[in-house]
Amino acid sequence: MPRIDKRKIEEAVRMILEAIGEDPEREGLRETPRRVADMLEELLSGYDAGEEYAWFTEQSDLVVVSGIRFYSLCEHHLLPFYGVAHVAYLPKGKVIGLSKIVRIVHKYARRLQIQERMTEQIADEVQKATGSEDVMVVTEAIHLCMAMRGVKTPAPTVVAALRGEFRRDPWLKKEVYDIISPYRLTRHPRLD
Repeated sequence: MPRIDKRKIEEAVRMILEAIGEDPEREGLRETPRRVADMLEELLSGYDAGEEYAWFTEQSDLVVVSGIRFYSLCEHHLLPFYGVAHVAYLPKGKVIGLSKIVRIVHKYARRLQIQERMTEQIADEVQKATGSEDVMVVTEAIHLCMAMRGVKTPAPTVVAALRGEFRRDPWLKKEVYDIISPYRLTRHPRLD
């Protein structure tokens, strides 16, 4: 993806301010176009994220990283959705550095997204990074496009991507749900 054109964003924000009847030169708004451009550059930095993995030959039966907080932007309204991701995989003779799993989640969250696609992208990259076909990713999010407008209901949305044994073995899937239970957004709807 090409680098973000902050100048164009600043121009567009000025036009939006004028279109809603505001004066972009008034004291409180004078720096808003630049601030919005800087913010979007940061929030959409996932397009530039690379793919560097560190592997370790440690053996493990199951790896679960729970409660990874993420913040993303809905591509339909450019409003935030935020929540937690839970990633599990069955290692095949090697494990990936745990921070890499967090980085994979953030890579896909920091793009214009829909939660369903983001969940699938995380699962795809975890499969690639770990060399394991057995991956489970669960994301839970509050969508401000639903909470602030439209139906005005901040209902948590849960999306799961199941691959390999997690799709075939209901007991394994249940084990992961039991492990992530204390870190579920639906148990703790506030993210401080």
